[in-house]
Amino acid sequence: MPHESESAAARDARMVAAVLEWFAQAGRDLPWRGGSATPWGVLVSEIMLQQTPVVRVEPVWREWMARWPAPVDLAAAEQADAVRAWGRLGYPRRAKRLWECAGALVDRHGGVVPRTYEELVALPGIGDYTAAAVVAFAHGGRSVVLDTNVRRVIGRAWHGRALPAAHQTVGERAHAASLVPRDDAGAAEWAVASMELGALVCTARVARCDECPLARECAWLAQGRPGLDLAPRRTQPWHGTDRQVRGRVMALLRAASSPVNVTGHATLEDVEPGQLDRCLEGLLADGLIRLDDADRGTYTL
Repeated sequence: MPHESESAAARDARMVAAVLEWFAQAGRDLPWRGGSATPWGVLVSEIMLQQTPVVRVEPVWREWMARWPAPVDLAAAEQADAVRAWGRLGYPRRAKRLWECAGALVDRHGGVVPRTYEELVALPGIGDYTAAAVVAFAHGGRSVVLDTNVRRVIGRAWHGRALPAAHQTVGERAHAASLVPRDDAGAAEWAVASMELGALVCTARVARCDECPLARECAWLAQGRPGLDLAPRRTQPWHGTDRQVRGRVMALLRAASSPVNVTGHATLEDVEPGQLDRCLEGLLADGLIRLDDADRGTYTL
């Protein structure tokens, strides 16, 4: 617990230091961490890790980097190649955006991943979080990296909230920014350490408080961990959904070496025609597939 005469800034610094010390011992050795990957490799990992766990991302990332080790390599490939290589990571629009991003990097930056947030966020498919993460993890710069894991750690330890709100507030971002160490190296380390703590220890459904370096300081733990059991579980139905059907169509086209008659394919005969048409229209609108022959009803990546 904080000392009576201790300032809030001193307490914040001590808590941040505790997380950094924990990470030095407990952080995972991932191929895109610790300066072992190029800035391009870090950017690719950040796109792949969106809504996808590390265990699924790592083998695909290794294959991707072996095939396209630099933006110029991916930019020279076809979009269909990127979508095929994406495999079963899900949300294949990320593959399309990454391919578009590679082209923009070649056209605007000579194939080099830029160092500033402003240049990064202007690239296709790069939002606020990803731009900040690349600044920190690829270039060791100072930025406010605020994903769900970091928001949960700060919300619990500093504010006693079980789970973060659906959307960031100005106040939440300002407080998160105040915790970032002033030096670039410390800021980058805090970004990855706080994220790792949320991913491994201070998780959404299972808080391992006995393993947490902030247990003695945590406002949420001191209050008896309110709200954890009452928090709604986020369930996403899968079987029979449009997302599942879209995935099945993409898997069919990825595996094919020539255009496929999707609407008449035996593996999709259990899908209602109206749903299949809707999914095909969506994939066409997203630019993930192409209509090869309207008369024959054949599609390709």
